[in-house]
Amino acid sequence: MPVLPVDKGGRVELAITGMTCASCAARIEKRLNKLDGVTASVNFASETASVSFDPGVVALDQLISTVEGIGYGAALPRELDEDDGHARAYLLRLVLAAAVSVPVVVWAWVAAARFGGWQWASLGLATVVVAYSGWPFHRAAALNARHRAATMDTLISMGTLAAWTWSVVVVVGGLHKPVYFDTATLITALILLGRYLEARAKRRSGQAIRALLELGAKQATLLQGGQETLVPVSQLQVGDLFVVRPGEKVATDGVVHSGLSALDRSMLTGEPVPVEVGPGDEVTGGMVSSSGRLVVRATRVGAETALAQVARLVTQAQAGKARAQRLADRVSAVFVPVVIGLSLLTLAGWLVLSSAGTAASFTAAVAVVVVACPCALGLATPTALMVGTGRGAQLGIVIKGPEVLEQTRRVTTVVLDKTGTLTEGRMQVSSLVPADGVTETDLLLLAASVEDASEHPVARAIAGLGRSRLGVLAPPEEFQNRPGLGVQAVVEGHAVLVGRPDLLGQWAVTLPPALVEEAERLEATGATVVAVASDGRAIGLVALADRPKPTSARAVARLRALGLTPVLLTGDNERTARAVAAEMGIERVLANVLPDGKAAEVRRLQEAGEVVAMVGDGVNDAPALAQADLGLSIGTGTDVAIEASDLTLVQGDLLAAADAIRLARRTLATIKGNLVWAFAYNLVSVPLAVAGIINPVVAAAAMAFSSVLVVSNSLRLRRFQPLGRPA
Repeated sequence: MPVLPVDKGGRVELAITGMTCASCAARIEKRLNKLDGVTASVNFASETASVSFDPGVVALDQLISTVEGIGYGAALPRELDEDDGHARAYLLRLVLAAAVSVPVVVWAWVAAARFGGWQWASLGLATVVVAYSGWPFHRAAALNARHRAATMDTLISMGTLAAWTWSVVVVVGGLHKPVYFDTATLITALILLGRYLEARAKRRSGQAIRALLELGAKQATLLQGGQETLVPVSQLQVGDLFVVRPGEKVATDGVVHSGLSALDRSMLTGEPVPVEVGPGDEVTGGMVSSSGRLVVRATRVGAETALAQVARLVTQAQAGKARAQRLADRVSAVFVPVVIGLSLLTLAGWLVLSSAGTAASFTAAVAVVVVACPCALGLATPTALMVGTGRGAQLGIVIKGPEVLEQTRRVTTVVLDKTGTLTEGRMQVSSLVPADGVTETDLLLLAASVEDASEHPVARAIAGLGRSRLGVLAPPEEFQNRPGLGVQAVVEGHAVLVGRPDLLGQWAVTLPPALVEEAERLEATGATVVAVASDGRAIGLVALADRPKPTSARAVARLRALGLTPVLLTGDNERTARAVAAEMGIERVLANVLPDGKAAEVRRLQEAGEVVAMVGDGVNDAPALAQADLGLSIGTGTDVAIEASDLTLVQGDLLAAADAIRLARRTLATIKGNLVWAFAYNLVSVPLAVAGIINPVVAAAAMAFSSVLVVSNSLRLRRFQPLGRPA
């Protein structure tokens, strides 16, 4: 199965083994960060370490040996486990502990008076449980002790060994004191049960990213010299031709060379409606062909494919830490030593201040050791982040990190780019308006010939209409692009300007009143109007329309429902922009904004006290996306825009923006709920244990299930459903 690749530039994901609680993760992270040039973040839930380092200063082997030097395992992840092997590691020990605990508990609580040798029998059975079933805890505690550290395993080992040792002394010494064999066995069984359930739940929390990686094809039908050969996908190279038959997955990203088919792209976009593709259309690896045979030319392979990039972004996001989690990590790092000290103080306090006796003092001290659990603190953020980002990936929403979650809560204003975001981004010429004495053919020939040298969507539409009507266009000379204004060139000896009236004004060209009136009428309908001049005289207008996406108006309404104020930001003139805004239900409009002015407009909104989210798709949106407090890029846009954003909407539907903000807020709320529970659990349970109200068995059950509760709460995010579009 494909795995997440090691990033270029000194970033690596290490698989960590041997962690049993948040304190373990904190220890590893602290030790790695002590190395020169290393920045590490250890995720207890996913059992990985995301490490950025300078290969010229620190070698990869040194990172691994550093982790191994403090008693844990580290390696490059070769493949993701396909089964519940980690959970099964606890299962056999759990079954034995549970089976043996039953007679020990029955003898202690019910049959002690009728079975004279019950203490010796309990000693034998409890020894098996403590020694075998509890071995992972004792081993980890011993390794930690060698490195002068303490973790959750230290507490478990201390609690069970203390109960067992006290009981052995009582039985062997013939003392008339209570014994705690039942406590030692039940604590072991309950902690193992908690670990088993936690491991199962943690695996479920990572199922989305595993499923995402599994979507890629394993083999490809390579086409060379007319011969088809079945090869592993890893052998494909950029430029290779490969065949996709009905029912097969597209092997890697590419462009259709020949053939027609409908592709199911739900794996990347969350949208189940198939899309028709033909020669020249781009396709993404993992999409399933439902009809027709395609021949595709590979354009991206391996770690560069869209699927791999989405998986990498999601994994990097899961490795991050929200601000609240950093506080939890600091608490977890010192929690265990504090608990051990508190347990000793509890023992001393009960012995000095209470007349309950040694047994009661010992019981209270053991309960303090057992009940305290930093695991819930360590799982609070990463499990919710894993499930939330994984669910987002299934819906075509890529959340780049936990900091994004914090921003979605604060956003007050959402700035929407028009072309490609609210609209389909495919301009079409709606009308040609020649000036007096000029024919439509002459107007179209000059405008299309100049625009044929430009890549702007307006230019592509005009040039496309010209080629379809006139055939071959005249080659432009001395072409110049005037960003935000238009273009100019020489066509067949004529100096031609195509663009805004402002561009014509710079050349002292004015529109006659009839054309001005017609331009105003067209703009009132929402059309984009460009003027055309030749040799210092206006020769006509070209009106273009970019149809709004069918879901845009609904998406704007959803954004309003989330408490956000939508703002339309566009380079179009005021009249056109307001016509589109009125259709979308947007009241605030920022029109006539040149590409390099978008970031400045976002900055002005921020200076006015707004917390701004920006939704865009093009290269010219990248500065504004980076300037915004929260950047959302439409995934059908450019790589530059996607890189500059915080949230990527793979589907290219603005409805996904509302869903992305909803999901991010829901994930953040889950994280905070988990942390509140984790802190509250310890604030309440530890004092109760000190007071002797909670006995060690109840403490073990509470501690085990606190972590399970946190993970289970996070798993509820798997049920998140988008509004108004299929899941």
